[in-house]
Amino acid sequence: MSLKLEVRLHKAVPSVNIRGISCASSSLRKNTNLQNITEETQCVDLVCTFQVRMNTIVHSLQFLLLFVLTLCIKELAEACSCAPSHPQQQICDAEIVIRAKISSERVIQPSKEDSFDHTKMIQYEIKMIKMFKGFDKIKDIHYVYTPVDSSLCGIKLDATNKKQYLLTGHISDGKVYIMLCNFIELWDELSFSQKKSLNQRFLTGCDCKITICYSVPCSLHEPNECLWTDWLIERQLYGQQAKNYACIKRSDGSCSWYRGGPFTEKEYLGTTEP
Repeated sequence: MSLKLEVRLHKAVPSVNIRGISCASSSLRKNTNLQNITEETQCVDLVCTFQVRMNTIVHSLQFLLLFVLTLCIKELAEACSCAPSHPQQQICDAEIVIRAKISSERVIQPSKEDSFDHTKMIQYEIKMIKMFKGFDKIKDIHYVYTPVDSSLCGIKLDATNKKQYLLTGHISDGKVYIMLCNFIELWDELSFSQKKSLNQRFLTGCDCKITICYSVPCSLHEPNECLWTDWLIERQLYGQQAKNYACIKRSDGSCSWYRGGPFTEKEYLGTTEP
């Protein structure tokens, strides 16, 4: 009597679980269609591979977005920020106001004697043409200083073409410092009214308060207040009011806008609105 031994082969497909997708197959049995099992296994493998690649792409995009946001935040944190201010207000806030020609520039390294000063400065050599404010603080000016780094509000001037500027700034230890937030303009780009107002008009309105108006309604809260409406009317900060008007204190203590040009008794006592 002969014995026939039947050997049953069980080919198992391992179970795979990748981020929520379960890829598994049961043991191959006696009457299982091997072709179908192979196709199903290949299909599951494709799905798993696709899911892995998608996860990789998503993670890469998330990393890229985080990197970009970090750069933007760092740039904003390091940037110099200046609040909008009417030219008259900047003239009033400055310690020194001069008209000058830029002759040359050079970089000054931080002083080794001052352990707290690590700022590189640009030294502009100037020829002062006229001083409008600061007579009581300094007599003559040959140099002005500004940080090399724009993030520290350093400002770049044209020192190659002997350009003339209106410079405003502050004085420290006998030196004049100018910054990006000061009112600094090429002399030829100032309006006629701005040039005339530098002699007297701007300074007579330093007791007045200029308040910017971005949207309606905006109203006066104090009698010595002038509403700056360039942005509201022209959608630009430095429009007609900035270029041609000054906020002047009247005899009754209130303030109002006056158009540039020589003072007249009638204009000074009246109210001329832009």
